[in-house]
Amino acid sequence: MTYIQTISVDQASGVLKNLYAELMGKRGKLAAVHEAQSLNSDVLRQHMALYMATMFGQSPLSRAEREMIAVVVSAANQCGYCTEHHAQALNHYWKNQERIAELKSGRFAVHLNAREYALCIFAQVLTQNAAAISDNEHMIPLRESGLNDREILDAVGIISYFNYVNRIVLGLGVHLEGDGGGGFKY
Repeated sequence: MTYIQTISVDQASGVLKNLYAELMGKRGKLAAVHEAQSLNSDVLRQHMALYMATMFGQSPLSRAEREMIAVVVSAANQCGYCTEHHAQALNHYWKNQERIAELKSGRFAVHLNAREYALCIFAQVLTQNAAAISDNEHMIPLRESGLNDREILDAVGIISYFNYVNRIVLGLGVHLEGDGGGGFKY
């Protein structure tokens, strides 16, 4: 259920029907955030292209680091939908619910290495106060933790993407699927 009308899988036709079939074939089922965007199939298609490039495209950041950033941004934005979906994806790599619970709560220092910690702090600050980002306070610690400029660029892209999608979810009232998002292919 969202705040706006959506087109269900059963009601879809044409381009949207094909897009739904493609998404369901790749992911195992249709996510609520996809259906929430069903009134504009072109934007949905482009959104998914951006998501795939950001989260699965070539990057020096690991998949676990990308999912970790997604959780930090989504938790900072209080977007339960994305926090839960990406916490589940992160657990495929970390296999540690305690560590993920700490990440979701914003307590980063406990079980993170210096690189992960720097990425989490950066993700949180860029999400909550983008104008506060500075070379001395943020870029230098990222570099000192071992990140290069390409990795920083990719981190900014992931942080920006999740700020975008969190606002779609929150702005349209997208709710978790019945099983919390489990069952998707990651």
